[in-house]
Amino acid sequence: MNQSSSLASARALLPLLLFLALFVGAGLWFKSQGVDMAFYKVSATVAILPAIALAVLLARGPLNRAIETFVRGASDNTIVTMVLIYLFAGAFASVAKAIGGVDATVNFGLSAIPPTLVLPGLFLITAFIATAMGTSMGTIAAIGPIAVGLADATDLSPLLTIGTVVGGAMFGDNLSIISDTTIAATRTQEVSMRDKFRMNLLIALPAALITLIWLWFAGTTANVPSPGEYDLARIAPYILVLVLAVSGVNVLLVLFVGILLASGIGFVLEPGYTVARLSQDIYAGYSSMQEILILSLMIGGLGAMMQAGGGIAWLEQQIDRISRRGSRGEPGRKTGELGISAAVAATNVCTANNTVAILLTGQLAKDMAARYGVDPRRSASLLDIYSCTVQGMLPYGAQILLASSLAKVSPLALAGSIYYCWLLGACALISIVTYGKFSRSKPASG
Repeated sequence: MNQSSSLASARALLPLLLFLALFVGAGLWFKSQGVDMAFYKVSATVAILPAIALAVLLARGPLNRAIETFVRGASDNTIVTMVLIYLFAGAFASVAKAIGGVDATVNFGLSAIPPTLVLPGLFLITAFIATAMGTSMGTIAAIGPIAVGLADATDLSPLLTIGTVVGGAMFGDNLSIISDTTIAATRTQEVSMRDKFRMNLLIALPAALITLIWLWFAGTTANVPSPGEYDLARIAPYILVLVLAVSGVNVLLVLFVGILLASGIGFVLEPGYTVARLSQDIYAGYSSMQEILILSLMIGGLGAMMQAGGGIAWLEQQIDRISRRGSRGEPGRKTGELGISAAVAATNVCTANNTVAILLTGQLAKDMAARYGVDPRRSASLLDIYSCTVQGMLPYGAQILLASSLAKVSPLALAGSIYYCWLLGACALISIVTYGKFSRSKPASG
């Protein structure tokens, strides 16, 4: 999806605005009716259909040409690769969980936590599981009840305890190589996951360390619930995937090897685990990625049509103008990085979905990175960081809604207690303002 030579036109963005209006509008309406998980009652894959129809109507030239543009965008190499990674990631997460990998990791972590470090330990356990699983929602669902139990058994604040879990989950979601946000960010910017991981770690690690220090001071001596039994072998697939990914092995191969190892462990250690059960688990993993897979294809096509109509060029001009004003008329790396960060953050506020936000702004970020001399590794990192930062602060986001329902606390109050996300956003902003080393280094190839 290369930059079109079409003139910039705000009209080409009307389909995107329609999509956001339908998706966010439906969420607001259901919220006004007191419906739980209001912003997730209308699937984005359905809300985008009228937007695609509008894009076809607004397209210049014959109808067949508009449809061809859409299909070309949906079948772009980046989109297809992303879809394959989604499928492999879903299969790996499903099989690893089925053989008891999540429970083993939770119980192992709890057995190793000293009572005086219960909150920092809880953050680290959650962060590791989220990094291994690649899903903040699945991690919160697994660790949230444990955090609630800790708060009930001690004098720890429920808000602080469940906020620690959400913060750790967003840390892992941001760094995991099988997270859909990582997949979307690296593929849209055409960089390797290893390079993006290293970039992210330089910003996320300081935020995590400050969070751990704060949690150590904020926590008190607590009685840790007795952990269940665990087998370290069941944790091995997660560790292998992390090691191979950081070593730079192709992510599809990494995930395939992870599936094979998890399957072998299941056959040996899990009673009654058969090839038929493995097949069902893999298919369940595929199914768990259905919505984001379909949405990726549709957004790829819609993005190509908006680009062909000059919408991306117009949006870039507006962000450019605002960014120039914010950087006192000195365009460059800082201007580009601020524009990329602002674009994905604003889109995430509208969609309440960090992966969708990255997909919608990925091409714009890539164009701005090239224009302002921003290292593609850096643009991928900022896309993921600010989408996860905003997602971890939204009172109507799925993560906070799930956590608040588990802990029976106010989503709005919980949003202010997730210190890691606030610190991550601040550290990223500081890096934009003060740190230009990476943008001057040679960009890594994807």
